[in-house]
Amino acid sequence: MDSSISKPAPYPAYFIRFGLVLLAFGMVFGIIGGLQYVLPGFLKGILSFEKTRPLHVSAVLFWIILTATGGIFTYVQEHSGRKIHSVLLLKIQFFLFGISIVLIMACYFAGMFGGREYWEYPPYLSIPIVLGWLLFLVNFLRTVGSLKKQPVYIWMWLTGIIFFLFTFAESYLWVLPYFRKNIINDMTIQWKSYGSMVGSWNQLIYGSSAYLMCKISGDQRTAFSKKAFALYFIGLFNLMFNWGHHIYTLPTHVYVRQISYAVSMTELLLLGRIIWEWKQSLTTAQKFLHLSSYRLMLAADVWIFLNLLLAIGMSVPAINVYTHGTHVTVAHAMGTTIGINTMLLLAIVSDLLAQKQSQGGRNSKNGFWVANISLLVFWLSLIIAGILKARWQMSNNPLPFSSMIQQLRPFFMVFLVSGTTLAAGILMILFSLFKKNIHVTSNQDIQI
Repeated sequence: MDSSISKPAPYPAYFIRFGLVLLAFGMVFGIIGGLQYVLPGFLKGILSFEKTRPLHVSAVLFWIILTATGGIFTYVQEHSGRKIHSVLLLKIQFFLFGISIVLIMACYFAGMFGGREYWEYPPYLSIPIVLGWLLFLVNFLRTVGSLKKQPVYIWMWLTGIIFFLFTFAESYLWVLPYFRKNIINDMTIQWKSYGSMVGSWNQLIYGSSAYLMCKISGDQRTAFSKKAFALYFIGLFNLMFNWGHHIYTLPTHVYVRQISYAVSMTELLLLGRIIWEWKQSLTTAQKFLHLSSYRLMLAADVWIFLNLLLAIGMSVPAINVYTHGTHVTVAHAMGTTIGINTMLLLAIVSDLLAQKQSQGGRNSKNGFWVANISLLVFWLSLIIAGILKARWQMSNNPLPFSSMIQQLRPFFMVFLVSGTTLAAGILMILFSLFKKNIHVTSNQDIQI
């Protein structure tokens, strides 16, 4: 971490701003989707559920991608003591991402689909994303320079960038008749690509989190430690193989399931351990200076633990048979996406926007507690609904589907209310980040 460069190029802030807007956008459509879930037909003539769901999902996924990109380009400058290799390439990347995202959202509003889960838009709109990601890879490597004797977060970023490109391309193999005509191979590749893709952007986020931990503590030794590189290699192994629990129900090779079961929990377990040990090493003054980021990272640590417990159960084949395709899977996805990824990204954004007030602002503090308490209720309601649905699925004499859904309705109501307050809490944090307006000039750092 080189402190000789105190004024990183401001352009990564554009990715962060756009990402924050998409997060707010995603929260709004999440609330609308929740209302439609418990009130069938709500806004059907204007904005039906088949539009609302991809609007919510894609907005949140692009929030993760854009914010992680902005964080990496800022932190790699701080680390290397060098400006971004090519601001022009960065601008082109932002334009390619921006135009693609806008067109994707417009297609959803217009009811134009053609893709699959996560990427439900017409496949050709992925071309600008791939081109932009290639520019990301080139710009990152040229900015870093040599890969010799680099800390773990550089390798985590590089791994995430390369594997996202690979898995994103892999998720489109279905457009080729050779893969699409064999349903088992098609489903296996599709679910494998999504599982590994999540691992790739986890590498981006965890790498930035590792950098932030070193920045707050002022100690780079952790980033060069054997334990940190053990986490990296386990994360890489996890990225490549832990997707197997998604296909337990498919007639695939047994060894795939066995390897997946062995590695699926190790990445989060070690990450939680490292964050815990880092927290223990901080002085009171350091905690106070970075309280907003610190608090958000502690929340992620708690959610790592909770999702670890849930994921261990889901990875057991005998349990997975029951939980697969139920709200338990949704609970795990929401706990990971919001509780871990979003909390870590908000911690990174708080640092990048130089939000060093003692409490990070009243709205930020209140929003933090509202969001996390709501997320816990939201998460538990999905798990309970999933367990009840699993019992129904495996029952010898199941009730009619409509009767089962009616029994789950009270949990859906809790899901809706807690989801709404969860979104409100996150929006309060975002308001705190935006309220003083982000301004970036060539002579200033990113700040509020």
